Amino acid sequence: MTGAQFDHLLGSTAPIRVSFEFFPPKTEKMEETLWSCIERLAPLRPSFVSVTYGAGGSTRERTHATVARIIRETNLAPAAHLTCVDATREEVDQVVRSYKSAGVNHIVALRGDPADGMGRKYQPHPGGYASTPDLIRGIRKIGDFEISVSAYPEKHPESPDLPADIQLLKRKVEAGATRAITQFFFDNDIFERYVDRVRAAGIDIPIVPGIIPVLDFERTAGFARRAGASVPAWLANRFEGLERDEKTRQMVAATVAAEQCFDLVKRGYRDFHFYTMNRADLVYAICHLLGLRPVPDAKAEAAVASVGAAA
Repeated sequence: MTGAQFDHLLGSTAPIRVSFEFFPPKTEKMEETLWSCIERLAPLRPSFVSVTYGAGGSTRERTHATVARIIRETNLAPAAHLTCVDATREEVDQVVRSYKSAGVNHIVALRGDPADGMGRKYQPHPGGYASTPDLIRGIRKIGDFEISVSAYPEKHPESPDLPADIQLLKRKVEAGATRAITQFFFDNDIFERYVDRVRAAGIDIPIVPGIIPVLDFERTAGFARRAGASVPAWLANRFEGLERDEKTRQMVAATVAAEQCFDLVKRGYRDFHFYTMNRADLVYAICHLLGLRPVPDAKAEAAVASVGAAA
């Protein structure tokens, strides 16, 4: 698709909508990096921004602090990740109540991975929520949240097969999920076949494609292996020989992600969820290619006006 053809497609259909995922910082330096990323991407007016929750609930306090600061200092709509691994129902419910008190209206409900990561068989806490559908029902009892859940075009690594995985997604929807965000993928045909099967199963909530810009091919390939996502040979070829050439890697990464999004737009998809890895420039470039342009932040403009008036 040429640039002119894509511009025509954008002009003749609904606008592109994006959302961004961030992870909570562990150090002061990482805090600076995260907020630089948020400040860079916020003017693109994402539908929402999600903040992850570490394996075993290991970032619970940092996730809450990050979400609270987003509410306090920006006009962004935060979606707080929440898992039920290694926690009692009361502990999880208290986190939900604290989010509600902070003004959070959107939760990304996930089962979660054990503290030692993927690979170990999941064991529910004896006094906890047994599954994601169970967790969603618990959230619904506390408040009328928007609830996003995960979806896996190539199935979750622990699922016996794709039909079983889709049935689990259906149970999440029946429990109250309002949106599904997919694991990242690189083959749009796989994603589209998955959506067809999801619709055939009677699931009608939005299925938002998750897009990961390939900042580091080997690292991304490692993520993919653990998550059960395939890495096509053509993708490895694109990054071959660029291990020590970061500038070219970034240009190739932007091209690959933009091409994937262009093709998805052509197939009728308008919403994209970007796994930013707290790195803004590459995601910003991809969004620019998708036709998004910055809109000034009202809070920032008000602060500038206030300073000017005081002077």
